[in-house]
Amino acid sequence: MDVRRLRLLRELADRGTVTAVAKAMSYTPSAVSQQIRALQAEVGVTLTEPSGRGLRLTDAGRMLAARADEVLAALDRAQAELDAYRSTPRGTVRVALFPSGSLLLLPGLLRRMAAVEHVALECRDVDMVPSEVPALAADFDVVVAHRDDRAQPFDEERLEITPLLREPLDVALPLGHRLAGEQRVELTELVDEPWVSVGVGFPVDDVLRSLAIRTGTRPKVVQRINDFRVIEALVADGFGVALLPRYTADNPRLVLRPLADVRAGRNVEAVSRRGAAERPAVRLVLDVLLEEAARVAG
Repeated sequence: MDVRRLRLLRELADRGTVTAVAKAMSYTPSAVSQQIRALQAEVGVTLTEPSGRGLRLTDAGRMLAARADEVLAALDRAQAELDAYRSTPRGTVRVALFPSGSLLLLPGLLRRMAAVEHVALECRDVDMVPSEVPALAADFDVVVAHRDDRAQPFDEERLEITPLLREPLDVALPLGHRLAGEQRVELTELVDEPWVSVGVGFPVDDVLRSLAIRTGTRPKVVQRINDFRVIEALVADGFGVALLPRYTADNPRLVLRPLADVRAGRNVEAVSRRGAAERPAVRLVLDVLLEEAARVAG
C-alpha cells in the first residue's frame, strides 16, 4: 500500500470531506479522489461510499484509517531515528585493521570511543595485502590498511582515503650485534645476514625487496613470519635480522637502527567506501583514528 494514499485516507477520516483534505494537503479535490480510488484498487476493498455530494468511509475504510495511524506513527519514528543518524553519531561501525595496526591504534581507539554514547565498534584484525583492501572496504565501514612507500596508492575514484601516519621501518638487530653500536646501518652491510621477513606481497617485504633492487643486494630470507612479535623474538634470539616498524616494535632485547641514505617506511591509511564518511558515526571513528595516530607518531 502506498503510504501517501494511506495518509490521505487518514486525513479524510479526520477532516470529513475531500475538499478539506485537499486544502490541508495542498492537493486538488480531484487528485485526492483519484488517490483514494487508487488505494481502493490496491487493497481490493471498497473504502468510501457516496454521502450526499461528498464521500464517507465504509467500515473497511474506517478500519484501515485506524491502522494507518499505527503505520504513519511507525514511519514518523523511523524518520526521527534516521534524522538522528544523519545529525549525531550513533549505530555500529565495523572496523578492520591489519594486525600490527591493531597493536598500534586499536587500544587507543577503543579507549577514546568508550566515552561516546550510542556508537558501538565491531573490530577485527585481518592479515591483508593492499590488493585485498577494496574487497574489505565492501564488508567494513573502515579498513585500516598499510602499504609500502613506493606502492601504488589506493583507487580514490572508488574509495575514500584518510592518511593516518607514515611509520618508518628500521633494521632490528639483536643486542651485541656487530652493528648495534652504529647510528645508522647500510643495507650492504647486512648482505651476509639471515633475514626474517613477512610473507611475500605484504608491505614490509615489499620494502625489503625494493631496497634490495635499489642497492643491488640480495637479502637472504630464512624465515617468513607475519606476526611481528614472533619476528622480534627470533631476532632477539639471534636467528636473523629484520625490518620492523618503529612505533610497533618494543622488545627490550632488540636494537633498532635506521637505514643509511634510504627512506624506508609504510603508510598507514584508513580506507572506506565512497560516501561512508557522510554517516556521523563513521566520520567520528575516522577523526578519532587521526587523533590516535597523531599521538603515536607524536
